Amino acid sequence: MNRNSVSLAALCASVFVVGTSEYLVAGMLPEVGADLRVPQSTAGQAVTAYALGVVVGGPAVTLATARLPRKPLALGLMTLFAAGSALSAVAPSFTMLLVGRVISSLSHAAFLALALVAATRVVPEHRTGSAIAAVASGFTVAALLGVPLGSLLGHAVGWRGPFAVLTVLALAAVALLALVLPPQQALSASLRDELRVVRRKPVLLAVATTAVGFSGVTVVFTYLAPLLVRVAGFSRSGVSALLFAYGVGSFLGNLAAGKLTDRSLSATVRGVFGGLTGVLVAMPFAAAWRPTAVLAVLVLGLLATATIAPLQGLILRQARSAPTLAVAVNVGAFNLGAAVGSALGGVIVAVGALRWTGLAGAVLSLGGLALTYLVLPRTRRAARSYT
Repeated sequence: MNRNSVSLAALCASVFVVGTSEYLVAGMLPEVGADLRVPQSTAGQAVTAYALGVVVGGPAVTLATARLPRKPLALGLMTLFAAGSALSAVAPSFTMLLVGRVISSLSHAAFLALALVAATRVVPEHRTGSAIAAVASGFTVAALLGVPLGSLLGHAVGWRGPFAVLTVLALAAVALLALVLPPQQALSASLRDELRVVRRKPVLLAVATTAVGFSGVTVVFTYLAPLLVRVAGFSRSGVSALLFAYGVGSFLGNLAAGKLTDRSLSATVRGVFGGLTGVLVAMPFAAAWRPTAVLAVLVLGLLATATIAPLQGLILRQARSAPTLAVAVNVGAFNLGAAVGSALGGVIVAVGALRWTGLAGAVLSLGGLALTYLVLPRTRRAARSYT
């Protein structure tokens, strides 16, 4: 394994730690509520606080640190994450838990943006998509293994245990990055350049594509378990097995999309959104029969995270001269899309239309597909105008 591969593996491992933190508390709401004496609905705001920290704080931290050398910044951001996790682990009150969560979230978007940009600079240009997918696979593994295992540990030893483990893992990631990450100077772009680039129409359209298109996935995924139980008639254990299969599909789909992005970014992003639109339209009908429900879940898993590599590649293409802030904003757009999609799904479920969440998701994915035709130039002449 060469040095570049080792660097990518270290970045992926660090992203796994950060990704596990995002939804870890969601699986331990009863324990958090009982220990800190707050209702579960209030305890759930620990997830909201983290998401808001990513959306709002991520770009701010990225701007404030744009001129710092990349390696010390990576170590500092992971140390900040460890501090927030440690505070969460020992929080004597729900307010302090929120403070710890926000501190950790401030490093989330900034670190991921740094990791994605750093990854593209240790590989040849024609392997950019694969590098993005390799780093982003840390998130898919976090969803597949990190969050469920963390929840199991929380049920066994108390909710503070997983946060203590996260703290140790974050400090281990700091040591690993210090050992293997090559020095990288800050990008030459100034703060003014970063702000100018992120305000460009193609970049804003690319960010909108992420937010709109990804929200289509979360409209369905947030309520996938009740859909499989109430409509398809699966048992709880059957749903758990399907969700694990979904996670495996997401991991494989992300890596495959990275390879395809290397070949053709435009064909990949449009193919993914086209496929998502199709499977989401079919979902309400597929859910009525178990074999087709299984097939729909597996295809949805393959395509859901296949959006990451082409969408981040799209941002890097449109913000080539000053990409760091734009990538951080796009990370926030994924979180914003998740929030909007889950909220819309909640409204649909509340009016008794659980089975039909897929149709709303399909409309949003189709919107993402339409936006790709606005943001991606169709001619060589147009392509030159975006550089």
